[in-house]
Amino acid sequence: MDQLLEFISENSLLAAGTVAMALAVLFNELRLKAGTLAAIPTTQAIRLINGGARVVDVRDAESFAKGHIVDSINIAAGDLSGDLPAKLKKAKTVLLVCDSGTRSGQVVNTLRKNGVETVFNLHGGLSAWQRENLPIVSGSDD
Repeated sequence: MDQLLEFISENSLLAAGTVAMALAVLFNELRLKAGTLAAIPTTQAIRLINGGARVVDVRDAESFAKGHIVDSINIAAGDLSGDLPAKLKKAKTVLLVCDSGTRSGQVVNTLRKNGVETVFNLHGGLSAWQRENLPIVSGSDD
């Protein structure tokens, strides 16, 4: 123990850097863990949808028109930065979707920080939905 304390006192910058790096790794792991708690797989998403969850596609209108989950609505990610819009407040559960799950995951984290607890992210986004051969409609099919 004396040797460790001697090493730390003689190499304070190295010791401080090691502690800072350990804290950075810990913070990153906690951030990743928090993000995955709100991300749900397609099977669970289907259960939520069947249970009355409102699906919100946070992609731009052009991408939404090319293809989206049946009965989903399009609200840009920037419009969900603070609180749920009035038309979504009545929804018991909200499922956010984007192309890969990244952008919608960020919006979920923002909404949860603002007190919205019943909002989830489709893990893998619309790409995962399509890989599972689940139904997609285009703007002309609505």
